[in-house]
Amino acid sequence: MTSQQTTNHPDANLHPVATGPAAHTVAAHTSPAPLTLYAGWFCPFVQRVWLALEEKKIPYQYIEVNPYHKPASLLQLNPRGLVPTLEHDGRPLYESNVVLEFLEDVYPDHAPSFRPSDPYLRARGRIWSDFVTSRIVPSYHRFLQYQPPEGSSAEEAGAGLDRVRKELLGRLKEFAKEMDGEGPWFFGQEPSLVDLVLAPWVVRLWVFDHWKGGLGIPGEGQGGEDEGVWARWRKWAKAVEERKSVRETMSDKEHYMPIYQRYADNKAMSEMAKATREGRPVP
Repeated sequence: MTSQQTTNHPDANLHPVATGPAAHTVAAHTSPAPLTLYAGWFCPFVQRVWLALEEKKIPYQYIEVNPYHKPASLLQLNPRGLVPTLEHDGRPLYESNVVLEFLEDVYPDHAPSFRPSDPYLRARGRIWSDFVTSRIVPSYHRFLQYQPPEGSSAEEAGAGLDRVRKELLGRLKEFAKEMDGEGPWFFGQEPSLVDLVLAPWVVRLWVFDHWKGGLGIPGEGQGGEDEGVWARWRKWAKAVEERKSVRETMSDKEHYMPIYQRYADNKAMSEMAKATREGRPVP
């Protein structure tokens, strides 16, 4: 999700295109195809869909969207101008979770399938995908964008930051408790839509090491009575970080830094950042 079109905006000077491994992936998808992905290289919502396209080897054209100079072709498909927006045979789709389900429906012969064959597990997958979007993602942004109220003492500011840190840690622990006991993925040996939905934020947890004093996920042997839960989380996170599709849709870290600096200062103007400031749900 990107911010509304604005001229002379401070965010407009951020890096305009993918770099590193993601740049090579973009270069392989510049030719016209029946499916077009309008994307922003830095956007985790985009990466959800990008992962599915790469995993399933679905032919697609990648079009980078400058959030401050959005192409007319995108605005005709999605008047809000948000990414990811998918154009399939001339028809638009948006909302990353909806697009993921659509790709499973339209490309059933493109392995792997990211939906369990068991209807009950499919339903559980939708529950926990929604949990990621409605609980974990907002908690991530509340922590990242936290600023103490004006006039707060050092103790009050520290307590406020600790509160939103614990909120995010608690959400991650809830998620980990629901995972298959062995894994490494949420449902077992193979990844599912639930994994794709959270993966982009997991590989961006490093931002808290640069701002906000770190997240504090317990390391090996440090989880106390919850060590089993955190060990399971670490196993899952490692599988995510090592997945080829994840690595190849990430840009060089140095180019994420100024973007997340804006979030950490609570000055970013993306729709997600604005919703967080205003206490609204994920837009």
